[in-house]
Amino acid sequence: MNKKIELAAKNATLEKADIIKILETDEYDECLFKTADAVRKAKKGDVVHIRGIIEFSNICKQNCKYCGIRKDNCSVERYRLSLSEITDFAAHANEKGFKTIVLQSGEDGFFSTEKLVEIIKNIKAMGLALTLSIGEKTTEEYRAYKNAGADRYLLRIETTDKNLYKTLHPNMSFENRMRCLRDLKTLGYETGTGILVGLPGQTAESIANDILFFKELDADMIGLGPFIPAQNTPLEKDAGGTLNQALKVMALTRLLLQDVNIPATTAMETLHPQGRIMALNSGANVIMPNVTEGDYKKKYLLYPGKASVNTSREQTFDETKKMIESIGRTVGTTAGFRYD
Repeated sequence: MNKKIELAAKNATLEKADIIKILETDEYDECLFKTADAVRKAKKGDVVHIRGIIEFSNICKQNCKYCGIRKDNCSVERYRLSLSEITDFAAHANEKGFKTIVLQSGEDGFFSTEKLVEIIKNIKAMGLALTLSIGEKTTEEYRAYKNAGADRYLLRIETTDKNLYKTLHPNMSFENRMRCLRDLKTLGYETGTGILVGLPGQTAESIANDILFFKELDADMIGLGPFIPAQNTPLEKDAGGTLNQALKVMALTRLLLQDVNIPATTAMETLHPQGRIMALNSGANVIMPNVTEGDYKKKYLLYPGKASVNTSREQTFDETKKMIESIGRTVGTTAGFRYD
């Protein structure tokens, strides 16, 4: 199997059965992580791109069973930023050195197409790259955001197992989720997707199918993180995922989609103080710290124990840069598009 992993570094292919076998045992982890890191270095270099996330609303119409800000979680203190606050946060991030802003929110109907287009234009006027992570929209809405200047869109599939998707996403459609991802690719977005690793009912085979779907979609960015049960959700008593399994999925993804951008996610650091460093050493090449200011970041809790919620805006970039440099890597000075 180690030879197959090393061969995958050369031809970017692995059989589904081999992916499953790797996921079901820790026997090949050392080779897997080492090889994924080597592919990262060969394809993306030693540059780590820092993207600043602005979490501008924790109001959501959806009821995803794993999510801490699901509609029926009455314990959440809801908020939404004003258009001027969003622009101000982006301006401060720009001054600090961020090259990309990620606008993330629940599916909050208050933010009409017109409002979002105005926000997008304001941020693009600063010379920043812009990623949106705001859920399922119509084709026309996606087109309007793209025409306004949005560069990337992140919409995680969470699972390609249709039955599991239906179980986890009440009153949502797997087919519509797929339609959204296809639309984003067709409209010319750098398209990001990904999964939660360790969801109840998830199997090694379903994860293998997820990874192969990433390749079929030709996704440009893959966001992966361990499932961490959130309080006051239907899954709060479930075991949750492990950091090691999430790292394995990430490393396998790097082998099969060699030039994509893969973030070392905050959820990984939530499970282990060195989680993001471990991810950067196992195939990741992006970090996406939170640049939302004040108490807002404490209210956008998709899962408990979220790392860095007490870090100030002023500290965020400097601490992230220090972490990157501590492992001999450098901070990106460009927007870090897939084909840069």
